[in-house]
Amino acid sequence: MLRRAARARALQALFAIDLGHTSPELALEQVIGESELPPRAAAFTRQLVEGTLARQEELDTIISRYATGWRLERLAAVDRNILRLALYELQYHRETPVGVVINEAIELAKGFNNEEAGKFVNGLLDNARKDLGLGEDLEDGHSGD
Repeated sequence: MLRRAARARALQALFAIDLGHTSPELALEQVIGESELPPRAAAFTRQLVEGTLARQEELDTIISRYATGWRLERLAAVDRNILRLALYELQYHRETPVGVVINEAIELAKGFNNEEAGKFVNGLLDNARKDLGLGEDLEDGHSGD
């Protein structure tokens, strides 16, 4: 459950950076400071945000490839940042099962947007996962890591 909270905080920071043009340092300070995340979860939040930002151009290219009929800037900001976060974790945090990452992204989309956003995020991430060879362990995933 701590990683789920860390992902939600990372999403909030990425959203503030993307839409509010908040500096990464300030966004992280705010979301971590306002939470009661234990040090390991706070470190995971920081790692997710910093890694996603460092590879944002690459992640946006992947999103653009799979968001058929949608320009990146036309996606809902929350969905765009969920996709960035999940793709970063899928590609660079291989210790988390693929199914868990995708399930967590779906839950973030449903929680911060709506059911349809969850379906959109699921479809895009599943297609990217298959084409990028990011694993077949979806049956092993559960959203409670």
